[in-house]
Amino acid sequence: MQNCWLRKQGRASCIIFFAGWGMDPTPFRDIDVRDHDLFMVFDYSRMERGDFQDFPTGSYEDLHLVAWSMGVWAAAYALAGQEKRFTTATAVNGTLSPIDATRGIEPGAFTDMVNNFSAPALHAFYKSMFTDQAEAERFFRNRPQRSEHNILHELVCLGRYYDQRKPVNNIFGRKIVGSRDRIFPARNQLRSWGRDKCSLIRAPHFPFYGLPSWDFIIAQDS
Repeated sequence: MQNCWLRKQGRASCIIFFAGWGMDPTPFRDIDVRDHDLFMVFDYSRMERGDFQDFPTGSYEDLHLVAWSMGVWAAAYALAGQEKRFTTATAVNGTLSPIDATRGIEPGAFTDMVNNFSAPALHAFYKSMFTDQAEAERFFRNRPQRSEHNILHELVCLGRYYDQRKPVNNIFGRKIVGSRDRIFPARNQLRSWGRDKCSLIRAPHFPFYGLPSWDFIIAQDS
């Protein structure tokens, strides 16, 4: 796993953000965050539980976990037994069974992406994360700066890790489901978590450009 600070301004609260597959900090740098520091985890080509033990979190009054897409499973694996460190923990458009016909991504679609990976296939995947043209264009102006080889390697590793290291325990108190998600179908997310345990919003797989703020994501259920 790689990590970096997106914002570090000495705030009392910090958001730990586990991104999805194929990401890096570039698409997220211009998303406003005012009241929190923001630390990002990405690239799951190498995953060990001990990798995240030494993150310097002791100075914060509150830690908020936000995990998105494949990052939902990755966070649950990497942070097993550390749930009490977080004031809130929110899963966004992902599940604990990410490669699963009824609770995640169709396994055949995952395998096809690995076997037929190319620059056009990656472009099509990124495009499918959106339903709004302006948001898609904003993403492509700020698309991840990783090589195609590196992104494919991460995908292969994710499939292998999931096959070897499932299942994982639920560490999330809130689950946000985008009704327009074309990557993790909303019906599969609702089936996985339980409909009554989800906050259903009108959003595509990549919801961040359409949400009012990071605070919306970490708000606890009333």
